[in-house]
Amino acid sequence: MRNFISEDDIEQAILSKLKEEPLKYDILICDPSPDKRDVLPDGTGRNSKKECVLPDVMLSSLKRVNPTIGEDKIKEIVKTLRQDYTGTDIVDTNYKLYRQIRNNIKITVRRNGKEDFDFVKLIDFEHPKNNTFTAVSQMWIQGKVYYRRPDILIFVNGMPLVFIELKNSIVKVEEAYNKNLKDYMRDIPNLFAFNQICVLSNGLETKLGAFNATYDYFFEWLKIDSEKEKLDREAILAADNVKDSSVRYFIDGLLNKDRLIDYIENFILFENQRIKIIAKNHQYLGVNNLMESVENRKELNGKLGVFWHTQGSGKSYSMVMFARKVKRKIAGNFSFLVITDREDLDTQIHKNFVRTEVIGSKEECQPKDSKQLRDFLTTNKAFIFTLIHKFRYDKTKKYPVLSTRDDIIVLVDEAHRTQYKDLAENMRTALPNANFVAFTGTPLLGTKRLTNQWFGDYVSEYNFAQSVEDGSTVPLFYSRRVPEVGLENDFLDDDVVDIIEEENLNEDETRLLENASSRIIEVIKRDDRLDKVAQDIAYHFPRRGFLGKGMVVSVDKYTAVKMYDKVQHYWAIEKQNIMKDRNTASTKEEREQLTRILAYMNKVEMAVIISEENDEEAKFAKQGLKISEHRAKMKEITPDGRDIEDRFKDPNDSLQLVFVCAMWLTGFDVKNLSTLYLDKPMKGHTLMQAIARANRVYPGKPAGIIVDYVNVFKYMKKALTEYATGDDGTEFPAKDIDQLISYIDGTIDEADSFLLSLDIDLKKIVADSNTLDKLDALRSAYDTIVAKDGDKEKFKVILNTLTNLYEASKPEIFEKNWSNDKFAPLVYLHGLFYHTIDDEKVARARQKMSQILDGSVTARQDFVNYVSEEPTQYMIKGTKAIDLSKVDVEQLRKEIKVAKYKAIEINDLKEYIEQALEKMLNRNCTRTKFSERFKRIIDSYNAGGTENEDYYEQLVKLLEELRQEDNRANTEGLTEEELEIYDLLIAGKKLTQGEEQKVKLSAKNLYKKLVDNRSSLLVVDWYKDEQPRAKLKYEVELSLNDDLPESYDKAAFDSKVSLLMNHFVDMAVQGYGWIGAA
Repeated sequence: MRNFISEDDIEQAILSKLKEEPLKYDILICDPSPDKRDVLPDGTGRNSKKECVLPDVMLSSLKRVNPTIGEDKIKEIVKTLRQDYTGTDIVDTNYKLYRQIRNNIKITVRRNGKEDFDFVKLIDFEHPKNNTFTAVSQMWIQGKVYYRRPDILIFVNGMPLVFIELKNSIVKVEEAYNKNLKDYMRDIPNLFAFNQICVLSNGLETKLGAFNATYDYFFEWLKIDSEKEKLDREAILAADNVKDSSVRYFIDGLLNKDRLIDYIENFILFENQRIKIIAKNHQYLGVNNLMESVENRKELNGKLGVFWHTQGSGKSYSMVMFARKVKRKIAGNFSFLVITDREDLDTQIHKNFVRTEVIGSKEECQPKDSKQLRDFLTTNKAFIFTLIHKFRYDKTKKYPVLSTRDDIIVLVDEAHRTQYKDLAENMRTALPNANFVAFTGTPLLGTKRLTNQWFGDYVSEYNFAQSVEDGSTVPLFYSRRVPEVGLENDFLDDDVVDIIEEENLNEDETRLLENASSRIIEVIKRDDRLDKVAQDIAYHFPRRGFLGKGMVVSVDKYTAVKMYDKVQHYWAIEKQNIMKDRNTASTKEEREQLTRILAYMNKVEMAVIISEENDEEAKFAKQGLKISEHRAKMKEITPDGRDIEDRFKDPNDSLQLVFVCAMWLTGFDVKNLSTLYLDKPMKGHTLMQAIARANRVYPGKPAGIIVDYVNVFKYMKKALTEYATGDDGTEFPAKDIDQLISYIDGTIDEADSFLLSLDIDLKKIVADSNTLDKLDALRSAYDTIVAKDGDKEKFKVILNTLTNLYEASKPEIFEKNWSNDKFAPLVYLHGLFYHTIDDEKVARARQKMSQILDGSVTARQDFVNYVSEEPTQYMIKGTKAIDLSKVDVEQLRKEIKVAKYKAIEINDLKEYIEQALEKMLNRNCTRTKFSERFKRIIDSYNAGGTENEDYYEQLVKLLEELRQEDNRANTEGLTEEELEIYDLLIAGKKLTQGEEQKVKLSAKNLYKKLVDNRSSLLVVDWYKDEQPRAKLKYEVELSLNDDLPESYDKAAFDSKVSLLMNHFVDMAVQGYGWIGAA
């Protein structure tokens, strides 16, 4: 059992550490009591609980940071920054505010009687300690529906830049993401307008990420000053106090004032202005190491070093962060020459710089040939992207010196793959005083350490194993499949493997291959062997659990085409076999499983990806193969402008499996790719590059699977020893699939001990010989788990981990005869949670509930048909339109008194109310008081303050009131849309009956005007543009001015116009209600 550290212990320890030397933050502790959530002042200086900045701190800080700017100008900016951003597109707002934080705000001033401009800094990046750092705990924030209270917010100059959410140490960090961060994003989006870092911690584990990233992209921060620091992860996870926990590393490593300011200034990117990328621990340390090399470039003689970060760990973004920081922070007029050896890599890196706005899309920086490259290098262009091959020159002449500048930095990507000798010497002759750095995932090692000879020592190392430990990449598992036909363990001759790695062989290489190792190639390419491999791929690929993309790697181009043909052949046979098996399937579950596999197989598309060469049609024809159709497919552009690369990178595209021999094995990122079928001898850096295709992080992908058909794993072990040793010096990140299966056993043990803490004994349930008793015990267990939201969420996280691991191990887990007695009951509980199990008694309990709510649930016709065939399946899930007027409230009260599975029925009622509230709130935003009351009822019960019967009665009473509210539009003689406008107009006003009638008329007329003029007022994206927004506002003002009673003075009138406009914008941005449907 984990040591217990409470949420409060963690919070107090963080605040205490931030208050002390050397950090010296200002600390503000707000009153966390729910009855103080509306109370102002609360020490924050805010005028409204909707505000998320500290206005007084902001004003005093900006005055100090901008001593030459007049106070009136500063006050204007503070007023603008204090606005409520709730009704905006928060991702867009966050991007715009970050640009203002980083680049300052341009203002108009008058100097000497003339108009001039100046800039207001929001942060003093040159003098970090000149900024005000404030840690605020338990600050109540009012949202659209609920009030929320983040644990700790870190403000810099009054702006909330860091969000910290805490859990006690026995709660998984993922729960802080699923339950808290996502709720805050929904309920108080205003808080995230300024946010730069989100931190989730249970003390033992601390994860950081961008506010709009999925949980898979959150990362640890465990190294403080140097990447060489040794980590004892086991000790961190076993900590029994905060000072030994992961929190300490995060605070010391990132909340140091200088570091936090450096991070905000230089380590945050936006791709295409939407995808926020914040640097991971290894990127931050690595780029800053490289910055030191630039500072010391004279002493290093221009050899800045080798930046070795494994594939998939964000190396190309590190390159962007480095170039951007040099341009901003080091004096001089630096130029960057980015060198690759493949056109697709050149394009990809150039795109990264464009998408992150380091260079403009129209900037001419990719020379079309050698001559233009030489011309570019004689200028002072800031960025040039080129292939090493463009340094070719007449061999009878000496390459000219093109620039003697010493402020050129040459970034060479994957330096080891380049044939250096002549081309690299030409480059160095052209730029004798340039500085060189190599970015690589797999440097050449041992006797071939050319990388270091050319570039100097390693400036940063972050290898394969470290990236898996940190979660920057997913773990890899390998599976040996299909007995080889005539292959032995030591069949791979090093020279042969070196040659096979090349896609286009010259005559000498072909002859060597034929003479020295004809037996090897003959064996690998033997038809009966290829048939076995193809048959296995056709069986394995559709039976995997996580159905990511796949890649088959063959020994040469001809074999790749042949393998495609053979897999297609066996694919068709496999489909026939599945249909036969389905016809004779003994259970419904088995039949459904086979139907799912068949449906997947029917939609899968495959393609061959190989490089083009002269006379290829004739060459392939000699082998009895046709290349023309494959080549046409490789060059095809879809009607929406996507090429085959785009299609394979798109997880939803039907192109799922590709056949390659060398193309796409290096520098080609497909995050969704999860399975690599290796049927080609490989070793060293090429093998590492290839298997890394499957290591990218992607939602729902627990691991990458490498299927080995040629026993390359003796080479893999060697490669991993060189490239991938973990911090402890022992562990390989690519493990046998048996270890993946052992993780399943570990997760089952975790589930078992969690259930024991709730007095549910799985061992006892499994030991019961009577199946009916077992099922009864599992139903009772389920009833116990769902009683409290906290227990339910914890158990869901464990169950999801279990199912993800189990899915990742398919189909191998079936072939290994694995079994664990506790797995089946856990799967049963999973089925009850997600309504995928036909449990008659639980369904009957649900059915009673849904029959009482029955009149209120109108199901889709196909759902009704399904229910009539399978009555026990009917439950209040599915696609439904809720009509509260038909709910029988008295019957609900009677039902709970006799219910056997009370918690299950209460849980279903709770879900029903949640859905009803969501629909009612979407129709009328003023109904937040019902949501708040619902939340208070739930919170009180979860905290142990209410018994089941009281809890149920409170829910039923709330339901009664919701029924009345749902019918109020009819009572008032208004439509739902008119009622919402009416409610917004009367909020906070005391009116006579006559005035109320006038406001109703006002609401009716305004709604009619907006609907009648929808096409001219609510144009596409109207809320993004000042002009159409102003036009709509003008029409709202005209309408209200005609109809509202005299008791609405100027201030009240302006306030109501502003309230309506904010709400209309919110509906448009969030895509709900009658405006969202526009």
